[in-house]
Amino acid sequence: MNRNARFALVLTIALAVAGAASFVVYRVVSSIPVREVEVASLQAVVAARPIPVGTLVTKDHLKLVPWPARNPVPGSFTEIEKVVNRGAIVEVAENEPLTESKLAPPGSGGGLPPTITEGMRAISVKTNEVVGVAGFVIPGTRVDVLVTVRGGAQSEPVSRAVVSNVQVLTAGSRFDQEKAREEGKPMPATVVTLLVSPEDAERISLAANEGQITLTLRNPLDVAPTATNGVKMANLLGTPAAPVVVKRTEGRRVVVPALPPAPAPASKIYTVEAIRAAKRTEESVK
Repeated sequence: MNRNARFALVLTIALAVAGAASFVVYRVVSSIPVREVEVASLQAVVAARPIPVGTLVTKDHLKLVPWPARNPVPGSFTEIEKVVNRGAIVEVAENEPLTESKLAPPGSGGGLPPTITEGMRAISVKTNEVVGVAGFVIPGTRVDVLVTVRGGAQSEPVSRAVVSNVQVLTAGSRFDQEKAREEGKPMPATVVTLLVSPEDAERISLAANEGQITLTLRNPLDVAPTATNGVKMANLLGTPAAPVVVKRTEGRRVVVPALPPAPAPASKIYTVEAIRAAKRTEESVK
């Protein structure tokens, strides 16, 4: 047997042995029974569909799902009956666990009142597409409230931020909110409801009655209060333009800019030569 024949024989035997060994290992592994490790779980109440703010939760909004017992959600519920007929004070997404902090106290009902925290007030202001920052003032955003007051006979117009960093509770109707959320577009609103302190509610009420309200959108991470001196017409326009003078030339009415008054001519200075004894001096007099 030559060299090539021996090499082919050895290779064939090696392949046969490797295939047989692989088949035996496969049969052994496949015959091992599957062991299922039981994970302790409990039932958690989650949202079956999105729940908007102010909704009175019913059984149709809820479902029970298994939840790992080792990592329960703090404040979660295991029974649907403990969640039914309670108002949602925050927006809840689908499959999100319901917790005590997301629901109004039992018996308080639904709607807007349960979402108002203790010591705060809700006040609504009339808006349009411009005042509402082109529809981007939506629930959960934070805004400043500016007022522009028209000047009277003895004063000039002024614009100033009267309340800063307030939360928007609602904007527009619920239908408008759902449609804007589905389409991902700005939401037009004619009324915006703000969560403010009683003192700020008084400022906004006075501003709405005495001037024009404007809302400015804030970054939610920017919590510094807005402190400005306001802007008057003189600050807005800067130095006033030169006055005009009306003249009549041969029956025609001509308007020309008034020139600033010329500076007064400087007094002429005279030099006087004085000789006192052998001393000679020069003195200036006007």
